[in-house]
Amino acid sequence: MTASRATTDSRPNRAVLLTVTCLGQFMVLLDNTIVGAALPDMQHRLHTQLTGLQWIVDAYVLLVAMLLLSGGIFADRFGRKRVYLTGVAVFTAASLVCALAPSLGWLVAGRVLQGIGAAALSPASLALLAAACPAPQERIKAIGLWAGFSGIGLAAGPVAGGVLTEAFGWPAIFLVNLPIGVVLLLVGLRHLGESRNPNAPSIDIPGTVLSILTVGALTYGLIEGGARGWTSPPILGSFTAAVILLAAFVAVEARRSAPMLPLRLFRQRLFTVSNTAMVVVGFALMGSSFFFSQFFVYVQGSSILRAGLQTLPLSLAMVIVSPYAGRLAARYGFRVVVTTGLALAGLGLLALGAVHADTGYGNVWWRLGVVGTGFALTMSPLTGAAIQAVSPQEGGLASGISSTTRQIGAVLGVALLGAVVRTRQSGGASFEAGLDSAFAAAGAITLATAVFTGLRLARPKRAAGSAVPHRSTAPDAVTTSNEASANSR
Repeated sequence: MTASRATTDSRPNRAVLLTVTCLGQFMVLLDNTIVGAALPDMQHRLHTQLTGLQWIVDAYVLLVAMLLLSGGIFADRFGRKRVYLTGVAVFTAASLVCALAPSLGWLVAGRVLQGIGAAALSPASLALLAAACPAPQERIKAIGLWAGFSGIGLAAGPVAGGVLTEAFGWPAIFLVNLPIGVVLLLVGLRHLGESRNPNAPSIDIPGTVLSILTVGALTYGLIEGGARGWTSPPILGSFTAAVILLAAFVAVEARRSAPMLPLRLFRQRLFTVSNTAMVVVGFALMGSSFFFSQFFVYVQGSSILRAGLQTLPLSLAMVIVSPYAGRLAARYGFRVVVTTGLALAGLGLLALGAVHADTGYGNVWWRLGVVGTGFALTMSPLTGAAIQAVSPQEGGLASGISSTTRQIGAVLGVALLGAVVRTRQSGGASFEAGLDSAFAAAGAITLATAVFTGLRLARPKRAAGSAVPHRSTAPDAVTTSNEASANSR
């Protein structure tokens, strides 16, 4: 492996580089979870319905999902420092747009810009670390610290969101990004060194555009179908457009020499099964998390601050268990650990579907903990399985695809489970009954996927030359570390 050369002679101070890149990733992960705590206040102050809340979440996740792979390539081709700081600037400016948004439309637009910034910021931050730490042991330590900040951001989101929203209202959850972003820009411009990979592949613009349009059309149909009617012309048109765009995407990717999604990788059963399971993980985890604060506020009557604290068992379980998932997979195999994790998560979600307004928190928190533990056991091994299915040279690409499939699942989870709730409500059921159905649906799909991985998730017969990741402190840690490792070659 040959690290790409920096374009400046001075090597950036290692401590400053670690601080700047880790704090940037912390900001991105914090924004993933902090919004959930503020959704009830957004609904009240913006006078929006469930459909509006779905767009607030999915507008961000959709852009991150579709641009993440391109963000890493942009960083390699045009300079990791340049792309990282551009991502920080866009994310910070978008946070200000969100905070000042006078209406739902402006807030969704700001969330789109945030997603674009995050898709540039996140892969570039770890690519900077990988390029500055050519020695394997140094790189492992740096990535471990970066992943640790990711985990802290993930766990801090619900509490920070509850505190800020309770004290100042929902705009405060976006304003908190402004001082962080300004500091990152000032310090980064002065102390970060530039590096790039002149041999980076070309950017697949047609594939990227078609992927955004495909998932966007499908998401529109799922979110708006409950409000407009599933057989209305706009909804049928959006589903039809999604099918046509998907066919066009497959046709374009099959003909390109350097596609963003090499379809040949899906000939490997291990790769296909692991990414299919990862879609379900994103679907069930993000789709159910979207409703947690709303359940505690609207069904059980909690305050926004208390609701943020009440959702902590899930994120804490993920942060605590994730570092051990890769080690367990290395010892017992992908199939055992992933199937066990999916079974736990599915059972936990089914148990949440049986929670009601009068259920005491002492009988709720452990269900969230089971769900978090189950999903924590799946993500690192599923990424490891995808990497092992391909050649060592394609490990970064495989990990990036794994992250993308999880994000696509997240987009669809918020859209589809929201559609379940709206459909139940349109039939006369209460919001509580709709949530029960959504949690039960997510649990059933997750359990079915556990059966699927138990039967189909097996090691390939040939050695692919790639080891199982042994450490992940946050959902994105394994994915981006492998991606950065490949980018720095």
